[in-house]
Amino acid sequence: METTRVVQVDAFTDEPLTGNPAGVVPDADGLSAEQMQAIAAEIAVSETAFLRSSQTADYRIRYFTPTQEVDLCGHATIGTFAHLRDEGLDPGTTTLETNVGVLEIEVEPDGTVWMSQDEPTIREVDVGYDRVADALGVDRAALEGASADLPMAVASTGLPFLIVPITYLSDVGSAEPDMAAIEAVTDAVDATGIYLFTFDALERESTLHGRMFAPGAGVSEDPVTGTASGAASAYLDRFGAFDDDLPEELRLEQGHYVDRPGTVRVRLDDGVQVGGRGVTVLDGSLVVPDDDEDDILEA
Repeated sequence: METTRVVQVDAFTDEPLTGNPAGVVPDADGLSAEQMQAIAAEIAVSETAFLRSSQTADYRIRYFTPTQEVDLCGHATIGTFAHLRDEGLDPGTTTLETNVGVLEIEVEPDGTVWMSQDEPTIREVDVGYDRVADALGVDRAALEGASADLPMAVASTGLPFLIVPITYLSDVGSAEPDMAAIEAVTDAVDATGIYLFTFDALERESTLHGRMFAPGAGVSEDPVTGTASGAASAYLDRFGAFDDDLPEELRLEQGHYVDRPGTVRVRLDDGVQVGGRGVTVLDGSLVVPDDDEDDILEA
């Protein structure tokens, strides 16, 4: 019976059982796409990273939710390189091949991992306050009140999200999302999920508080989302949220309403860089499912 090693790393935190849990399969070269999808469904966290060799970079990762492959995942990248650091990877800069291209990864001596993200793309969308408010289960007035200077827009640094500002933390916390309606909205604007945020954060040093919903990708609510945090930070810069006083580092808190609090650090001075720590909470093996494919598939 063939098995493969599987690690679970809680990302964007240094406290076990908080942050965003990521599955990591450290040696996935022999696995087909069908096998990787089955393993991700069995692990059943929001994303699992499958570490592979690369002909164009130091490493290659393919990312799978329980239901589909996605092109990029922030927390699973942070979790993978936090695991590699635990396994002896030296601090410094390395390269990572993903479906969106080759990214730079920097591992600091204290274990903080920084990942570069794609050049941001941002486009305003006319999706309607009523429709978004109904999908999120929030008051339309709370959306309109926050959107005077910050419109709803789809932002991407490798994975597109509908960025939705709202007035108060209580609005974020009391949201009652309709997952079918959210999936319809994200399909309509060609986005992976909705990132709802407010500047009314819990911690003094936090820039904002967010929640992210991506039912169309098999993730009802993601605890702490690196790709959405990078996209949201680029969105804030694009629409002048900080005037001419862009912070050296943004801190985006998330996960508190699903009891998985964590913080994503974002830098915008040299492209979009997303950073955080990770802590391993599980290390074991999983039976590799039978493969019905003739060949090992590559994206």
